[in-house]
Amino acid sequence: MTNSIEIIGVEGLPEIREGDELASLIYEACGRQGTPLESGDVIVLAQKIVSKSEGAVVDLDTVTPSSRALELAEVVKKDPRLVEVILQQTANIIRSAPGVLITESIHGLVCANAGVDSSNTASNDQAITLPADPDGSARMLMNALGALTGVRTGVIISDSFGRPWREGSTNVAIGVAGIESLHDSRGQTDDHGRVLKATVVAVADELASAAQLVMGEFGRVPVAVVRGARLTESDSSGAKSLQRSPETDLFR
Repeated sequence: MTNSIEIIGVEGLPEIREGDELASLIYEACGRQGTPLESGDVIVLAQKIVSKSEGAVVDLDTVTPSSRALELAEVVKKDPRLVEVILQQTANIIRSAPGVLITESIHGLVCANAGVDSSNTASNDQAITLPADPDGSARMLMNALGALTGVRTGVIISDSFGRPWREGSTNVAIGVAGIESLHDSRGQTDDHGRVLKATVVAVADELASAAQLVMGEFGRVPVAVVRGARLTESDSSGAKSLQRSPETDLFR
């Protein structure tokens, strides 16, 4: 860990479209603004630009709602076409009420609308789904950035999630590569010599949330670089390690 970190917004990125090479665009934008990537940096990307580059955009005009979608749309008061897209991305429905649809996505994420969103789309009749494999997308971006820069970086793909018992949303990591997602302090001692028994810190979520302060929801800054965090490198960790198993989930 470190006593200070720096968070740098990456400006000047274009509107992302399917097929765009995000690694090249980020590399070039960092160079133009005089903040080239350094070894140990962690690049945090908004999920939407990853999804857009991978073509995970659905034209609702092409969607025919199923009978289940039509019934559920009546309950949640949403466009039946959008509900159909949500159902296609859903493994289990957790809660439904007017204006609210909480699901477990096919990725294992418990969130609103299986992560499907219509904001920041080119058309009012479009919806953006999560990347098919967020951890895989993060690894590909990490490898591509490494090839361009010659340095090792971490990558976090982030998305805004609400939280039980708390107002407001915060960014969390849905895809991670190059760093440990969790910092496990169990077995270590605190400042008074007591052995820690339950302290596991979700550092990838913390970095995603911190980066949101620079990225925001608007303003076309969908990427930030976190510098100086001194994290544990990992080639095997991913965001899936942040997901609580059903056996230990006391709140569903």
